[in-house]
Amino acid sequence: MNISKLYRRRIIPSECLLLKDDEILEQNDEFLITRWNTLKPKPDFSHGCSCYFLREGVKVSKIYRTDDSLLYWYCDIVDYAFDRDKTSLTVTDLLADVIIHPDGYVEVLDLGELAEATERDLLTEKQMTLCLRRLDHLLTMIYRDKFDRFQAPLNRRRL
Repeated sequence: MNISKLYRRRIIPSECLLLKDDEILEQNDEFLITRWNTLKPKPDFSHGCSCYFLREGVKVSKIYRTDDSLLYWYCDIVDYAFDRDKTSLTVTDLLADVIIHPDGYVEVLDLGELAEATERDLLTEKQMTLCLRRLDHLLTMIYRDKFDRFQAPLNRRRL
């Protein structure tokens, strides 16, 4: 796989953006690692790096404050569409998210948006099922103290 363009597709609000400023640092059949600055400036954080786990449908991001200290780990449940002709990857955010704070506190976010998207037929039944299975897998890894497997590709790089 050789990805040169990365797109982020959101369901709520409906949009598809080329992540033109994201720098692809590493890619293989299992994951893709990027480094980026926030698209819209935020007071809490300014930049980060992400690992897209291509087989598991999870994007794990290490979010940094302006002073380069870790704010938290942010996990998106996603689906992927690879276009070989355009060497592009479109990442669809399936709405459910998980934050892991440095002290270990875990937050599950946006389940209300997931329900709304289902009610409004913005998600297919297959996407909803995929989202829930991937969220369950991620939470199982976190609660069984195996989240370090998702952290490892980002932790071993000097970003």
